[in-house]
Amino acid sequence: MTALTQFQRLEAAGVWRPRPDGRLHDVIVSFGDATLILRDPRSEEPLSHWSLPAVTRLNPGQLPAIFAPGDAAQDEVVEIDDQLMVQAIERVHSAIAASRPHKGRLRAALVWSMAAAAALAAVIWLPGALIAHAARIAPPVQRTAVGLAMLADMRQTTGAACDRPSGAAVLDRLSARLLGPEGRIVVLPATMRGARALPGRIVVIGDDMIAGEAGPAVAAGHVLAADVAAAGADPLAAVLRDAGLGAALKMLTSGELTATAIAGQGSALLLRPAPRPDDEALLARMQEAGVSSQPYARSLDPSGETVLTLIEADPWHASDPPEPLMTEGEWLQLQQICSR
Repeated sequence: MTALTQFQRLEAAGVWRPRPDGRLHDVIVSFGDATLILRDPRSEEPLSHWSLPAVTRLNPGQLPAIFAPGDAAQDEVVEIDDQLMVQAIERVHSAIAASRPHKGRLRAALVWSMAAAAALAAVIWLPGALIAHAARIAPPVQRTAVGLAMLADMRQTTGAACDRPSGAAVLDRLSARLLGPEGRIVVLPATMRGARALPGRIVVIGDDMIAGEAGPAVAAGHVLAADVAAAGADPLAAVLRDAGLGAALKMLTSGELTATAIAGQGSALLLRPAPRPDDEALLARMQEAGVSSQPYARSLDPSGETVLTLIEADPWHASDPPEPLMTEGEWLQLQQICSR
């Protein structure tokens, strides 16, 4: 330490009292390695060592200065009349104290570190939490509105949805069976290689699921797969994540999601692979709906290697469902849904 090095050769006379009832001793006061040394002036033998950081002046501003090796309750004291030595002791003591860690500063540093960590966590966590909350509390009408807006964006790429009346009537009945009264299946004139779930229980398939198939089981399997996947990953939350925090806040406050926030999302969804849900959840849903899982599985992998569970655990492998998805005549009508 610079201050201690500066005064290492400094010595001064002092009067030392080792205890309250003890007699006074003349001593030589000098600096050691972070200590104050009191020596016998004749033999130069050390009589006492005081830790400099603990040295306390008991009578600030007065001479002779009285120092103790601790607080005022200490019995041992030394009186020093040499002003240069008094200033040196106080200066070295202050330098050592300044170099020691301060509890207040450490506490303040910890508080600021914790505050910074909390702020960083808020920046990372808060947007996702707000988006999830906005999706969770959205009413069915709002979800359907967003789903229809996504469908409109898809139509910018694929063209208008297929709606030939005879086929549309069959599609409505299939929607009611697979998705319930709140659900809706939409067929787009495109090759989608699977189904996509939109907010509002809207499931979109391409006419490739209908036109080239022998029956409705493949299309039905993909519709159910998309719906099961949506139950585990809310399509509205995905839309809001892509739209951003500002759009989610606007929907929370006004109940609306602007067309600008949705623009391009429908087209982007068409380019993504269709999600594949958990096999067990899908098989349970297929059993409930009366849909064989094998046609769906073979459409994913004709070899069957990657869909073996869906093939072997087909709920309708040993027997036909109690009610067919539709008649042959209805299937022919559905295959013509995109014809003009």
